[in-house]
Amino acid sequence: MLIDRLELLSAQDLGRTLDRLASQVLESVTNSRDLVLLGIPTRGVALAAVLAQRLAAMTAHPIDQGTVDPTFHRDDLGRVGTRLSQPTDLPVALDGREVVLVDDVIFTGRTVRAALEALQAWGRPKRVRLLAMVDRGHRELPIQPDFCGRVVPTSRQESIQLCLQGIDGEEGVYLVRPEI
Repeated sequence: MLIDRLELLSAQDLGRTLDRLASQVLESVTNSRDLVLLGIPTRGVALAAVLAQRLAAMTAHPIDQGTVDPTFHRDDLGRVGTRLSQPTDLPVALDGREVVLVDDVIFTGRTVRAALEALQAWGRPKRVRLLAMVDRGHRELPIQPDFCGRVVPTSRQESIQLCLQGIDGEEGVYLVRPEI
């Protein structure tokens, strides 16, 4: 089966979008030192790292970032299958902190729901928000990103691919569809 890949965001567009998202996150918090970015595996972790670097450049101090793995809190493992879980890695206690969950793509909302459930075991943040690079629709739960890079309506057969230089050797966002 051949794959058709359409560029949605070039490397330059992605850079501008990341800067805009970082600015929006920064504007939403009272104290940037209370901010914690938690990436949702797999690409959300790398995206959180990139955003933390951009935020650190804007604030002149490091931004706490970590990982929350929702794998064992999912209610749809039979449908989506399992992958090797990545351990939850929290850089600080979450109590009273401004948490931003970071994911590359929001689809049905089930991953985010599972991540929120996983967070409950780790403390009580002041507030939890969601950042997604791409919202592709098809929500099954009433979950919406607070910060979104791009809304891209897709069919269920299509997918979105976020490429980051440190992982893929290229940067951009692509719509991937199987060619029939």
